[in-house]
Amino acid sequence: MDDPRPAPTPSPPTEPYWAACRRGELALQRCAGCRRFVHFPEPRCPYCGGTELAYEAVSGHGTVHTFTVVHRSFLPGFAPPYTVAWLDLPEGARVFGDVTGCPPEDVRIGMPVRVRFADLPGFGPIPHWRPA
Repeated sequence: MDDPRPAPTPSPPTEPYWAACRRGELALQRCAGCRRFVHFPEPRCPYCGGTELAYEAVSGHGTVHTFTVVHRSFLPGFAPPYTVAWLDLPEGARVFGDVTGCPPEDVRIGMPVRVRFADLPGFGPIPHWRPA
């Protein structure tokens, strides 16, 4: 990558997510009311409207639910082609992320993946998904 990748901007709702990443953990919001996981972080549960959304560690295992291969870069630091996907976790959550560690043409729906953290210079660890 020639251009630096833009760093996330942590906010009060997302800081616990990034703190977990710094510990090498994947943590998602979970609603105390309906017990559903919420990803991306929200101030209210999109399912029941609850406001008690504590972060809970999840396994970091998943399967590809759906994906796309991006062939045109829209941001600096993202060299095409790259794969982004919705991933189903055994805990019942669905998360979004990039699939790395294999050529885009090898990614398949149902493919088992595992989260891995890589350091983004000047920011810290960010999650990526690799074939399990």
